[in-house]
Order: sequence, then C-alpha cells, then structure tokens
Amino acid sequence: MSDVLHGPLEERHRQLGASFAEFGGWLMPVSYAGTVSEHTATRTAVGLFDVSHLGKALIRGPGAAEYVNSALTNDLGRIGPGKAQYTLCCTDSGGVIDDLIAYYVSDEEIFLVPNAANTAAVVAALAERAPDGLTVTDEHRSFAVLAVQGPRSADVVGGLGLPTDMDYMGYADAEFRGVPVRVCRTGYTGEHGYELLPQWDRADVVFDALVDAVGAAGGEPAGLGARDTLRTEMGYPLHGHELSEDLSPLQARSGWAIGWKKPAFWGREALLAEKEAGPRRLLRGLKAVGRGVLRGDLTVSDGDRPVGVTTSGTFSPTLKVGIALALIDTDADVADGQRVSVDVRGRALECEVVRPPFVEAKTR
Repeated sequence: MSDVLHGPLEERHRQLGASFAEFGGWLMPVSYAGTVSEHTATRTAVGLFDVSHLGKALIRGPGAAEYVNSALTNDLGRIGPGKAQYTLCCTDSGGVIDDLIAYYVSDEEIFLVPNAANTAAVVAALAERAPDGLTVTDEHRSFAVLAVQGPRSADVVGGLGLPTDMDYMGYADAEFRGVPVRVCRTGYTGEHGYELLPQWDRADVVFDALVDAVGAAGGEPAGLGARDTLRTEMGYPLHGHELSEDLSPLQARSGWAIGWKKPAFWGREALLAEKEAGPRRLLRGLKAVGRGVLRGDLTVSDGDRPVGVTTSGTFSPTLKVGIALALIDTDADVADGQRVSVDVRGRALECEVVRPPFVEAKTR
C-alpha cells in the first residue's frame, strides 16, 4: 500500500479503533464497533462517516453554470444558488465517467463532489472542453467531507450551532469554532442526513465535536462497511458496479438525473437513442429466499437460462436476509415478484426479484 492516499483524520480513526482498507486509492476506515452495529445505529439514531476521500472540483468564471449545464446530464436550470443536484458526467457514447453532486454557488461558480477514483478524469474532461475564461481546478485536498446520517442527525448538527433547516439537497455556508463549513442536506444512506465540508487541514476540529455529539445521541462512528450495506439497501448505484463507462444511466435506472429537454449534454444523442430503443438490461433488486450471502459478479438464472449478473451484494442488517443489485436482460421478461436463482459458489440460491429500495427512504 505504498501508493495509497491518506485522509486528514486517519490518526483520529486509529484512536477510535478503526480497521482500514484501500478504496478508490485511499486508505479508508472500514469499521469501528462492527458493520452491523454501525448500520443499525445509522438507521435508528445517527452515524458519523468520514468520506473525505471524495473528490472536489471547482469551475469558476463567466458562464460557469451554463458550461457545466451543457456538459453534465441533469438540468442546473431546475435549481439555483444554495442548492445541490445529483448528476452524471457521461462519455459521448453514453457511458458514465462518474456520478457526482453539483453545488450551485452562483452563475460563475459551480462546486463538484465526484467519486474519489474518478476526480482526475472528471476534472480533465471538463477542463479540456472549457471555453476561454473558465478555470477548472482539482480541490481534492481543500475540503474534508463528514456525513452525519440518521433520524437524530439534525439534533447532532444543530447542536453544534450549524444550520439544519434547509430543504433536501439545499446547502448553507457556516462556521464552527473559526472553521468554515459547508453543510448540505444530503447523503448516501437513505436516512435524513447532512454532509459537512470543512477545511481539509482543520477538519479535526469539526470531527472531534461530532464524535462527542454523535455518542451523546446514541450513535456511532461508521465506516465503509456500513456505508455499503446502507446504500445497497437503498438501491443506490456505486460507480464501478452499477455505473461505468460500459453501463449507461438508463440501465442503472438513473434516467431521472437526465435533463432530457436540455439542448446539450455529453452523451445526449447516444442516450436519446437508447431511451427510444429501450435499454437492453435494467438494474433490479434481488432478495434471497433461502440462507446465503449475495455478492457481485454472480450469474442470475431463470430456470436453466442465464438472464443477468449481480453488480453488488451483501447481507441486509435491516431485513436480515441477503440482498443484491443485478443487471437483468430486458428481453428475458423477468417480472417483479418472480423467483430466480443465483449461482453462489456452485450452489443455486433462490431469490425474489424486487424493485429497490429494499427499505423505505427517509431522506426527505
């Protein structure tokens, strides 16, 4: 792991007893008390995630919002300053370079939060096509990202004197003990939550206060393991699994994040053609009927006929069963509620086809 990157709070995580693994090129805390405990704390009280590995990029200059809107899929015209938006950066052929959050600061400033491993590719693509007068900069180490998620997240964030009353996907700039913090009401868990972006080199001031507040609220620090089980229960895509340059937004059921009426965005013609023809495969949910843990890259069959492949799989701490996301061929005519089988190490595991989310979303 000589080339692995390190976040600003690694020593804090070690003091909290975290175990670590490499993810997206960064050394990440996987768990502290255990994934199931951290998952349950997030669903029932509050969880604190350090996701500072996420990228950050800034597009600034005259017409910045107009340019970004002509590049990324979602329609920035639907929002304005003080709002954020889930969107996609696509190739001309309709594949996904990355899915990301765009913060609308002003007509001349858009702040982006891409996935860690794809930040350089997003910045390079936007910089290559940017008109004169616009700057596109990689701000990866300018800000940390701390996610406070769960039913008591507003109590925790508000208890620090930070704003909590914004609408879903709204954000506000504030300050905590002299540290500038951007607070956005969003997250990757399906729970009411907030993502806080303090200065990278002063993130410990905010993190330490959050650890104390989360503990007092009956919550726990949570790692990458719980982040993955929580997002899988919601059916949220993870780039490299449900989205990639070989997997389009339509196949991943992310067409809602496309501004179809916009005159231009990267991949528009290819995605319009796919929309008209219908995607050849669609993301579906699978819930194990028998005992067994589902993983990615397993063959899904209807009887003796292979009909798809799992993209992510885990044990659901909420439902107490194995669950998975899978790309199923649309011409296989597999219906929700139907039983299929998944090849788990040579054993056929019976599963029910469902439409995600597996548990109710409470983000709003």
